[in-house]
Amino acid sequence: MTKNITFILLLMFFGTLAFGQDNGLVANTNSPFTKLKSVNLEDVKWTSGFWKEQFDIETQNTLPYMLDLYQNDSVNHAYANFEIAAGLMEGKHRGPSFHDGDFYKIIEGMASAYAITKNPELDKEMDMAIALFEKAQRKDGYLNTPVLIEERWGTLGPEQLQKQLGFEKYNMGHLMTAACVHYRATGKESFLNVAKGVADFLYDFYKKASPELARNAICPSHYMGIVEMYRTTKDARYLELANNLIDIRGTTNDGTDDNQDRIPFREQTTAMGHAVRANYLYAGIADLYAETGEKKLLENLQSIWEDVAYRKMYITGACGSLYDGVSPDGTVYKPSIVQKVHQAYGRPFQLPNATAHTETCANIGNVLWNWRMLQLTADAKYADIVELALYNSVLSGISLEGKEFCYNNPLNVSNQLPFEQRWGDFREGYISKSNCCAPNVTRTLAQVNNYAYNLSENGLYVNLYGSNNIKTSTLSGDVVEVQQESNYPWDGKVTLKIVKAPKKEFAFFLRIPGWSEGSTIAVNNANTEESIVAGSYSEINRKWKKGDVIELDIPMPVRLMEANPLVEETKNQLAVKRGPLVYCLESEDMSTSVDINKILLNVDSEFKTKTIKIDNREVVGIDAKAFVKTEDWSKTLYQPISSSKETIDVTLVPYYSWGNRSKNEMTVWMGY
Repeated sequence: MTKNITFILLLMFFGTLAFGQDNGLVANTNSPFTKLKSVNLEDVKWTSGFWKEQFDIETQNTLPYMLDLYQNDSVNHAYANFEIAAGLMEGKHRGPSFHDGDFYKIIEGMASAYAITKNPELDKEMDMAIALFEKAQRKDGYLNTPVLIEERWGTLGPEQLQKQLGFEKYNMGHLMTAACVHYRATGKESFLNVAKGVADFLYDFYKKASPELARNAICPSHYMGIVEMYRTTKDARYLELANNLIDIRGTTNDGTDDNQDRIPFREQTTAMGHAVRANYLYAGIADLYAETGEKKLLENLQSIWEDVAYRKMYITGACGSLYDGVSPDGTVYKPSIVQKVHQAYGRPFQLPNATAHTETCANIGNVLWNWRMLQLTADAKYADIVELALYNSVLSGISLEGKEFCYNNPLNVSNQLPFEQRWGDFREGYISKSNCCAPNVTRTLAQVNNYAYNLSENGLYVNLYGSNNIKTSTLSGDVVEVQQESNYPWDGKVTLKIVKAPKKEFAFFLRIPGWSEGSTIAVNNANTEESIVAGSYSEINRKWKKGDVIELDIPMPVRLMEANPLVEETKNQLAVKRGPLVYCLESEDMSTSVDINKILLNVDSEFKTKTIKIDNREVVGIDAKAFVKTEDWSKTLYQPISSSKETIDVTLVPYYSWGNRSKNEMTVWMGY
């Protein structure tokens, strides 16, 4: 701890000396403990294929839809809350206490899209919103509309106001993150100045606040936000604040596993509690480690990661198995008494399918955390999970058209269950119970290009595949420009054409996915002798000239997957994957209409792939044979095993595409 304080004080003295231009999604070029650095927001542009199609839907459908939605007071009160807080109209706060933060996410998505498109309408809309934030902000920098509306109009009442404080720091965290992205995308300081006021307020607040008073910081997006403010402004007070947030966490007598503060973080080695809060916390602590290098933080993050990746994560990369549950470890004040947890990580291997909570925000948090771990370590296993979650449990959170959203992402939807899921089993244009996931997936899909590459002192890391152009500067200032062409994830062939490269030797690090076998690499049609190991980066290092071509070929056979036998819910079942995609079966794709839970997949099927259309989007489906068990289970819980079954044809579709045609049944796991 003392070493950390000394290090931070040194940064306060020298902090402004080493910083240069840094316009990445996270500005970590000068972070001393990251092996990989972000490319700038505008450096990577999708040109065709999967992610270009998704980006076009983002800019043409999702962003306009979300902006209209959040400005429509008859549906969503977020924008009106800012108008009331600014004194432009009288009223009371309406909507959830995290409404502010959700609107900031939309602004962050708009800024990320603007970095690529330079659409003046986006710039205009952002300027209007930021002007409203400026009017609402208190002189001391405080900005949280429930409190400001109460101070101005006195319409909420003290009891209700206290309930609203729970997401105060969450709102501020998303404000700070969005402001940093906006500044890097536009060069304007208007939103950043608002964020400076908020960060200064927090610095002063935490200087004086007791741990009990400071504890209301649930869903801690402000860890990432504060560190990003430090990186952007070079104000080392913000790094001091981030470290202080970790120091006081878990030191109260009323901490809970649900909020990850029953014990201090430096004593935590497994994932616990609310999965969104947990993953946001882990991402923020990874950011803090990137600046301070405190070994204990990284050790615990790695231990928690192993707990998640090997015992608590779904095959789709989703996190948070439980709607409701109990912590087996009790509370800090009565360890022998269990406590309720919700939307939470369960016990190891506790992974139900039909009742899986798997909130979209938790899955996005998994991306944020693993991407930061990748940059700290350059270990491809983290990039594998970024890819897994993006293609499956993040994309499943939004419709193919881009205007409907999932709060939770179950792996089985059955009409036979005699109860209704609390959050529903279908997408909605507005999730009235909690719409936090919709703006979160909105900003995330505007930013996927930023995950595609990283820079290191030795070269360029290629993390994600898909047709794009990258033009960026190396850490030594040389220009590197590459055209990537690929029909990934439908096809594993990837071509990198060198347009410009440094004159000296330069390395390209190609990610060889952990799921792959038999990948090959050729340079100018000649196979390379470099090591090609699944789950690692293959380094291709030489002097390059314009026109050189690197070809990576990743075979994509259909693979039948099974779970660890300790996962009771999937025992004697299998799932289907091809490339990075998890597949599922829907009612529409069976030759006979039957209960989807009676399906047994024929493992001897030829598993032929074909291109099909779902909601005007092309996807690759997989034809197979299946059996249907013919037993009658009405008013029956147990019965003797039967060999009676019928054969049917089925077509499996990518999991992310489920529910776009109807609200029928779906399953990822099937008997065999």
